[in-house]
Amino acid sequence: MMEGMYSLGDFPLQSGVVLSDAKLAYETHGELNSDRDNVIVYPTWASGRHADHRPLIREGAALDPTKYFIVVPDMFCNGLSTSPSNALPPHEGPRFPLVTPYDNVIAQHRLVTEHFGVTRIQLVVGFSMSGQQAFHWGALHSDIVDRICAICGSAKTSPHNWAYLAGLQAIFESAEGWDGGECETWPDGLRRALTRIGMMMALSPDLFREGEHL
Repeated sequence: MMEGMYSLGDFPLQSGVVLSDAKLAYETHGELNSDRDNVIVYPTWASGRHADHRPLIREGAALDPTKYFIVVPDMFCNGLSTSPSNALPPHEGPRFPLVTPYDNVIAQHRLVTEHFGVTRIQLVVGFSMSGQQAFHWGALHSDIVDRICAICGSAKTSPHNWAYLAGLQAIFESAEGWDGGECETWPDGLRRALTRIGMMMALSPDLFREGEHL
């Protein structure tokens, strides 16, 4: 297992904005073979970090580091890759530009092809927002991607999902000390409130009926 930080330089985004001195954090598991084609790409989900993926990467599992070279790139905005919290002016804090799944996949493609010299990707797998990235990988880079596996992810964000995300945004913006996004600390109860709402979206009604949440 190895952690790293890949420099993308001045990175043009889909919006047309250029992100100065952009960086992509990542972690790898296993060894790249001589043909550089035993690769699995496993991007992070919304708010996730590469360390969150470790429990699913183990010998004997589907994501087996004794068989595959597994690359876990961190999404922009997760606090490790270039994010509002660490971006250079003029893009720091609430001035951070819009970043899309397309932007993330373009950056990840550069990481695996330019930095690691990968020639073939056996699988791109992702959960939730990283599942959406898996769909983008398949659409944008079918020349090197053999298969994708999107778990609880969609190729396009649904109106229902947009409404849910707008609700979370409203909670942030109404929190004490929001100050147009310039805040440095959050009220104690904010994380609990967000977790409760997130649980309603992430878990099925059947789970609640059966009492599995208790």
